[in-house]
Amino acid sequence: MSALFFATAGKSAVGLVRAGNEDSALTSSSIIAVADGMGGHAAGEVASRIAITTLAKDSEIFTDKGIDIDSADDLFATSLTNIDNTIAEYSKENPALAGMGTTLSALLIRNEEVAALHVGDSRIYRLRGNSFEQLTTDHTVIQELLDQGSITEADIATHPQRSVLTQVLMGDGRNQPSLSIYEVKVDDRYLLCSDGLTTVLKDKEIKSIIKGKARGAAVDALIDAAYINGAPDNVTVIVADVLNNDIQENLTFLGAAK
Repeated sequence: MSALFFATAGKSAVGLVRAGNEDSALTSSSIIAVADGMGGHAAGEVASRIAITTLAKDSEIFTDKGIDIDSADDLFATSLTNIDNTIAEYSKENPALAGMGTTLSALLIRNEEVAALHVGDSRIYRLRGNSFEQLTTDHTVIQELLDQGSITEADIATHPQRSVLTQVLMGDGRNQPSLSIYEVKVDDRYLLCSDGLTTVLKDKEIKSIIKGKARGAAVDALIDAAYINGAPDNVTVIVADVLNNDIQENLTFLGAAK
């Protein structure tokens, strides 16, 4: 279905404070994704695992080479609804998991474009040449306040609502699947990460770490930097380079989805 492919490296780490890992992720040559679960008492772990495993199952259809692009995009977007419904089913069957939720940020490459799905505050970045751009907008109270001009970047660290999400997959049917499409070029580098990275490193620091390094070295350096800065949360990182050779990486699961 695609003439361009992802070559990936990824890692998910517990951090220095949390007792377990509530992040999940997947990598492959056509789809990459990060999910950051929440809910405590293993519920976040369950929610992020549901997001990644459901997406992986759905991807068997929308990454098939015989499917047209429009149908693939529709099915990719619909996976958000499938994830949300599955979380609702798990919560109904297991009352102790009620209230669990997860973020999800995912990229699907096909032809000369990438399609992005995004809910929550896990981020997608693109490094193209010397340009480093955040492609997603955080679904958080803080981001809304920033957009309104009510606070400044300097206020974020101490703001009492700095961790409050405005959108999350938690089985309540409130999220409307939406897809963003971006052109893609050979040698583009994409970074997907949970907020365990972005709460301790600024974009300028992230760019300086990933530029010019091999994929695996870039992932290791980002994780190391998060630990140097205290790693108060789980931290999951995927670095994916766009190549025009069919490398066919198999689906690989990270974090709680393993």
